[in-house]
Parts: sequence; structure tokens; C-alpha cells
Amino acid sequence: MHSQVESPPVSIDDRASSHAAGRPLGARDYRTLALAALGGTLEFYDFVIFVFFTSVIGSLFFPPGIPDWLRQFQTFGIFAVGYFVRPVGGIVMAHFGDLLGRKKMFTLSVLLMSLPTLLIGVLPTFAQIGFAAPLLLLLMRVLQGAAVGGEVPGAWVFVSEHVPRRHVGLACGTLTGGLTAGILLGSLVATATNAAFDRTDILAFAWRLPFIAGGIFGIVAMFLRRWLEETPVFRELQARKAVAASMPLRTVMRSHLRGVALSMTLTWTLSAVIIVIVLMMPALMQKNFHLPPADTLAGSSVATIALTIGCVVAGLLSDRIGPRLVLALGSALLAVCFTWFYGRLHVGAPLQAWLGPYTVTGFAVGMIGAIPLMMVRAFPAAIRFTGISFSYNIAYAIFGGLTPILISLASVATVMAPVIYVAALCIVAIVAAVCQRGATHRDR
Repeated sequence: MHSQVESPPVSIDDRASSHAAGRPLGARDYRTLALAALGGTLEFYDFVIFVFFTSVIGSLFFPPGIPDWLRQFQTFGIFAVGYFVRPVGGIVMAHFGDLLGRKKMFTLSVLLMSLPTLLIGVLPTFAQIGFAAPLLLLLMRVLQGAAVGGEVPGAWVFVSEHVPRRHVGLACGTLTGGLTAGILLGSLVATATNAAFDRTDILAFAWRLPFIAGGIFGIVAMFLRRWLEETPVFRELQARKAVAASMPLRTVMRSHLRGVALSMTLTWTLSAVIIVIVLMMPALMQKNFHLPPADTLAGSSVATIALTIGCVVAGLLSDRIGPRLVLALGSALLAVCFTWFYGRLHVGAPLQAWLGPYTVTGFAVGMIGAIPLMMVRAFPAAIRFTGISFSYNIAYAIFGGLTPILISLASVATVMAPVIYVAALCIVAIVAAVCQRGATHRDR
């Protein structure tokens, strides 16, 4: 059966928002952005808190006596599984988001994330149930990955379809900043846990507390999103009976491969810089340079604050000068700053020697705040959720899932592996920005 809308007219978004395109952001817009960003913060916390306790989880959920590099590889492998399964959850949620509404899926994703997070906090360890422990941990990461697969694309679509066109960049940048704030929250909680408990207590019980708290956060986020309204763009699609009847993915694959290719390339860059610079750096600094966990987690927290601010700035600039220019300039800045920061690291390096460069690097990572606007513009409204979700999640599953494994293996050969990888991806982003001459659908 073919969908009712095979090639949706560009003017649908115009009819839904042209009357308000020039208006300033109002109280309802700010409430929508605040609730969406806060919900994204809490859900992303649930997804990333795992990485801040990889060394502890590796000690508790894998057999004792195996080499440290193998334990780290296995733990990062389970973390990566969450990325590999994202396309399944993302495509399914996006399918129904394009058919039934953005809000329903936007709320459901939080519930599907919070329950596995809560369960990780009460899982028995290898010492208690043997090899069933890592298998159960793996299952929880699969469920988390399926949930977050629908969260990020759904969030971008949701906020972009609520605000006036001239503020879509700011909306997407703010939402992305909210998601990265979830990483900050995870870093702060990990830092507080390490400060409040000694190693013995953390191994005994304290590592569980951040996961149990994450489950509670998810339930709070679910209730918060009940206050949100369906997007005006989707309501307009419903009123005009222009919602796809079935298989929006078929239309994406037949008519919008250019948007898919662009979005996958941009996601490759986004995944690399977030995973390497923010999520993996504390563990890498501890392993490669023997820096204290408290210092690395504190540095990560400061850098993530700068990243959150950088996302908002990038979104704001995207509305002024265009996302392509912001992405190109930001990528060049990031390659320089990360190289500078990494060059300040050495065995026993004090916090003050590298904190400043790490902070500037975090702000430069904020150039990813320009990426959602490019992706939103790449697809028309009727299949936008599916187009972004398919592209984003497939690319994240491939590149996001492989990045921790590749970096761990390459670091055995050279400690410069993170710098080489990030610099290469910055070049890819610049090429993508230069080659993308214009957005296919400027209605958003």
C-alpha cells in the first residue's frame, strides 16, 4: 500500500507557521523549550551515566583476573551496544510519530529509558550470579538504546515545529544543549559519588545510587512531558489529511536520499566529538596519563558546561548567519582546540595545566548545535521524524558504536588516537558544510 503522501508539498509547514514566522518567542515557546530540554537532560543522563562508571562496572560484571585492557574493551563494548540498537527503536518510534503524533512518542521514549536504568541499579554482579550478570547488563543497554533512538530526533522535530521559523536554530541548539546537560548531570553525579564514598564503598553499593536516581529522574521527565502540546505542524498535517497512511520510510528512501546522506555524515561528526571528547576522555586520561579520577571528572564537568553554552550559541548564530557557516568555522576551531588540549596532557599533569584548554575545547564542541537545523531542513514535515530518525540512528549505530572500540584499540598503538580521529571528522564536517549548497526544505 502506498502512503497518501508520496512527496509532501513544501508549503505544509508554511501554512502551519507563516502567520507566526516573524513573531518573537512567547511564553508558550519558552515553556515548550524548557520542558523539552529538561526532559532530554534527564533521559540523556540515564543513557550516559554508564560511561562514568565503566571501571567499576568492569570490575563487578566481568571475571576477575582478565587483563585490564580486555576488561575495558568489554565494558565499552556493552556501552556501544546501546548505540547499535538505536535504529530499531528510533525507526519504530519515528514511524508512529509521523503517523500518530510527535508528542505521544516524545513521552513514551522517557518511560522506556527510565525502567532499564532503574534495573541496572539493582542488578546482581558477577560474583553473585556469574556470567548471567554481564548478559543482564547487556539486555538493559539494549533497552536503553532502543529508547534513546527515538528521543533525540523526536526532540529536534518537536521543538522545531513549535517555534517561529526564524528561531528554529535557537530552539534546536537549546534542545541539544539540554541533551548535553544530561552528560553534565551524569558527570556531576559521578564526581559527587567519588567524593562522598571511598573505593570500597563504591564497589560495594554506591555505584548503584546514580542508576537508581536515573530511574526516578525518568519518571519525573515523563510526567513533565504530559504538559506539552502537539506541534502546530503535525496538527496542520492532520487537518489537511496529509499525514502518511503507512511506511513513511519508503518515501524517505525513494525521494530523500540526499537528505539521508547529509544527515548521516553530520551524525558521524556529532557522535565522534561527543563520545571521544566528553564521554571517553575521563577514562582515557585516567588510563593513558594516570590522572586522578576526581580531576578528570571535574574537568569533564567544566567542559560540558562550556559545551552546553556552545550549543545554544551555535543555534543562535545559525539563525543569523546560517548553520553551514557555523558548522564549518566551529569544526576548524574544534580541531585546533582539541589538539592544543591533548598536547597539555602528560603523566601527573595538574588540573590547572589542562582545564583551560579542555574548557575551550568543550565550547568548540558546541558547534554541533548547528547540526539539527541542517537535518530538520533536509526533510519535509510529513516524513521529517522518520527521515531524521533513520539517518541519525543508523549513523550513530555504526559510528557511535564503533568509536569507543576503535579508540580503545588504537590507543594501544598511539596515545594520539583520539586527536587523529576527531581531526579527521572535523575535516569531514567542513566538507559536508561546503558541499551542501542549500537546504532542501527551508520551511523549517
